[in-house]
Amino acid sequence: MATGGSVKDVQSKPELDDLIRGPAVVILHFWASWCDASKQMDQVFSHLATDFPHVVFLRVEAEEQPEISEAYSVSAVPYFVFCKDGKTVDTLEGANPSSLANKVAKVAGSSDQVESAAPASIGMAAGPAVLESVKDLAKENGSSSQDGTTGSGLADSLKKRLQELVNSYPVFLFMKGSPEEPKCGFSRKVVDILKDLGVQFGSFDILTDNEVREGLKKFSNWPTFPQLFCKGELIGGCDIAVAMHENGELKEVFRDHGIFVSSDGANAGESIVAPALPDVPQPRRDGGIAEPAGLSTALTSKLESLINSSPVVLFMKGAPEEPKCGFSRKVVDILKQEKIEFRSFDILSDDEVRQALKVFSNWSSYPQLYIKGELIGGSDIALEMHKSGELKKLLAEKGIAAKETLEDKLKNLISSSQIMLFMKGTPDAPRCGFSSKVVDALRKDDISFGSFDILSNEEVRQGLKTYSNWPTFPQLYYKGELIGGCDIILELQKSGELKSTLSE
Repeated sequence: MATGGSVKDVQSKPELDDLIRGPAVVILHFWASWCDASKQMDQVFSHLATDFPHVVFLRVEAEEQPEISEAYSVSAVPYFVFCKDGKTVDTLEGANPSSLANKVAKVAGSSDQVESAAPASIGMAAGPAVLESVKDLAKENGSSSQDGTTGSGLADSLKKRLQELVNSYPVFLFMKGSPEEPKCGFSRKVVDILKDLGVQFGSFDILTDNEVREGLKKFSNWPTFPQLFCKGELIGGCDIAVAMHENGELKEVFRDHGIFVSSDGANAGESIVAPALPDVPQPRRDGGIAEPAGLSTALTSKLESLINSSPVVLFMKGAPEEPKCGFSRKVVDILKQEKIEFRSFDILSDDEVRQALKVFSNWSSYPQLYIKGELIGGSDIALEMHKSGELKKLLAEKGIAAKETLEDKLKNLISSSQIMLFMKGTPDAPRCGFSSKVVDALRKDDISFGSFDILSNEEVRQGLKTYSNWPTFPQLYYKGELIGGCDIILELQKSGELKSTLSE
């Protein structure tokens, strides 16, 4: 067992099961050699192993241990699983040193837990060098589009190639080996499922092209193979495909996307893309939905209450912050782009609602989008309406206005004056010494400026700290760019550079 500040690499699921068994706190780091963020977070992970010697720290290479990755539903790396008394008690996805340190301290029961939301100060959990390297990585990722790569770190040419592969068939499988000769058990399972459903699918043997193999992990943000796509959207890996097939959902997804499915597998290896299937329900646009049949009055009332709980309601898998399928994520993204407030319901949390709503709406799959109690449809219809502008028009007709986000509000405030000061109080009556000093410096150099009293609006006060990544006030902006706080302004004024800086 890994103790005393060391990190142990897990080589098999039986080994992991043995290590987790018992009362010890165990933390798993799912990583991949191709992922820079994994490497950076591995440094943080090692620091934490030293600082929490009574906790068992384990590393799992996601692709090399697909059985373990599937068992813990790993869909992206880096990914962390926190176990206590043999059970999973928490998870964390992504490269966030502060969150990792906080969660480790919490599950380990440390009294030295660092303050939440303080990424620049996670104390003993990670040294400055580690944090700087993570910040540098974030900057590199943010600026990668300038040198011919996408935000995911992929070259534009590779991204285009992957997109073409994904879209080359309505159903596409990236696998190890070929459908006739799978090279791993997980790939074989998905092939068998698709053949059982009689669905034609395109496939790509990732063992034949390492560029595609490594690039696809970043493209899809999914670390293992096989990977199953439908109409360009990632459905998931082996465990998700198996679960969806067993409960009949995979068949529904295919049929709702116009893909011919034969339940007896008679058409295995062939594909008939049906432009319109008679039993694929269409949303009604006449102000209502079909009358439900076979549902109790109480259950019908519950569904109606949920559907009308907000002007816009999305029944989806997971939550808007963490969608559990690509189709749900697509609709969430559309609503966010339209800047529409909406309420969501996680149908994975209530199987009664999940099954009954299919009957109530006469729509067999998820997500389902409702506007003012009217079923609009699933992801394909929402996307089509969004692209054509029809969704925006419908929302306007229903009196649903786009919401000004906090980011929009902050941008508008910052740009309301060429030189803008966020301060405590007003220029004529500052409420703190630092604000007073900045006002005096600006007036001394005869600089005109706009101002905002952050004491008058707590949402702006807190939001601006995150937006600017600057934790204190006052904050001075010039042409929308942050110049700095009190110390920086006074230094510029003292050196005679303040006026020139604010007139460049």
